[in-house]
Amino acid sequence: MNPYVRDRIHRKLETLSDERLYQVLDYVEFIEARYAEKPATPVNVLQRFAEGVEDKLRAGGLAVSTISETMGLLNRAVGVLNNVTQATMTVAGDVVTAARTAVDQVGAPVPPAPAPPAANGTTSLPSTSPPSIPNVPQPPRTHGT
Repeated sequence: MNPYVRDRIHRKLETLSDERLYQVLDYVEFIEARYAEKPATPVNVLQRFAEGVEDKLRAGGLAVSTISETMGLLNRAVGVLNNVTQATMTVAGDVVTAARTAVDQVGAPVPPAPAPPAANGTTSLPSTSPPSIPNVPQPPRTHGT
């Protein structure tokens, strides 16, 4: 999109009332349906839900101010849910990374555990037998990893 045209349109839109902006939106959607040269940028499911609610409110003939207030609240809720989703994805990524690290370290030698103190307060020497490694099944390895 040409940034100069976008900025010019944005300046013109700022002068219009919400009721007129909905008329502009209807016209843009009409033009998009008829003449779009590429598919619209996909929106997430929460944004699609919010736009569906907005369309239903408009079809119901509610006042533009009521729709605007409702959409303001709904958009804030969508923003919070997007933040929660992003945080969940970050935590999930961290868990996967930690799990992969743990699996990769299973094959590494395990350091001997410190010897427990003897009854007389001295420590006994660690045994010279090799430490036991639990039998942990390994995931199948593919040729790319």
